[in-house]
Amino acid sequence: MTEQRAHFDAHVTFANGGSLRTEGFRLDVPSGDLLPDDVARLLVRHLGLALVGSVEITGLTFVEEPHVGSRGVGRAVGDAGVGEGAVPREGAGRAARLVDLSHTVREGLVTYPGLPAPTITPFLTRADSITKYAPGTQFAMDVLTMIGNTGTYLDSPFHRYEGGTDLSGLELESLVGLPAEVFRLSEVVDPERGGRRGIGAEVFFDRDLAGTAVLLQTGWDRHFGTPAYGEPAPFLTEAGAQHLVDAGVTLVGIDSLNIDDTDPVTSGGARPAHSLLLGAGIHVVEHLTNLGAVPPRGARFTAVPPKVEGFGTFPVRAFAEVPRHVDNLAGQDS
Repeated sequence: MTEQRAHFDAHVTFANGGSLRTEGFRLDVPSGDLLPDDVARLLVRHLGLALVGSVEITGLTFVEEPHVGSRGVGRAVGDAGVGEGAVPREGAGRAARLVDLSHTVREGLVTYPGLPAPTITPFLTRADSITKYAPGTQFAMDVLTMIGNTGTYLDSPFHRYEGGTDLSGLELESLVGLPAEVFRLSEVVDPERGGRRGIGAEVFFDRDLAGTAVLLQTGWDRHFGTPAYGEPAPFLTEAGAQHLVDAGVTLVGIDSLNIDDTDPVTSGGARPAHSLLLGAGIHVVEHLTNLGAVPPRGARFTAVPPKVEGFGTFPVRAFAEVPRHVDNLAGQDS
């Protein structure tokens, strides 16, 4: 088969400032009928760029030339594969550090402004159990009343779509031990200073994300439990969500108020990230915390809700397993 190379000029801007220009760049491509956006993704992958804000490709032509080994062009654009961050599961001896990524659920907790806080009421107290069991044998049995959207929780497709898969139908393979791809975005989104809130598609161009849990660290979890948490917060844009759908991710998590823009002024009530992700069968985990303790890649992510029929959302104990060899290479704060 004839090999093709793309010739083009490019202007790359970065979400945290600065830019890069190239003239007459040549890049191996899988075919000669790619769109400029496809070439932009290959360029970002080839150069290993992170926190890309935008890529403008101009003067694009395709020439029959032998490939010279451009990085990230081993497969056709959009082909599925195992993420580069995938690592073998550790054995029973646990050679991994566990990182808790969940908020604590407690009575009176306000997760999302306007939703009811959980209440805990006793069904059987220890004092009452004295009359029911042998001397010295006491139990406490309590009733927890809460909305499914409490603390750190997972949205199943049923949350958005009447015919979608509910909590009881979720495959464990899509919830346990997923290769984690963590994106450090605190320099990209800065709503407290009037800056950007939306996370676009460009920040994902440098990684192969098929089959992974994409975890968005915005730093907004520092406000959890305070009135500031309910202010206009970082979110995933429609373009960003569509890119993750096209990339074939398994789960998307965020440490912010919502995966979507909840500001009625700017969103108009639309929820494109929920609609696109859940419509594609991609789970959403909201209100994560402590993502800074997980390396950008090499860890595995787990978030399992109870098996409840006819229910779409429920709190999870989300956590990451970070193999020791990953810690040794990257450090806990990489």
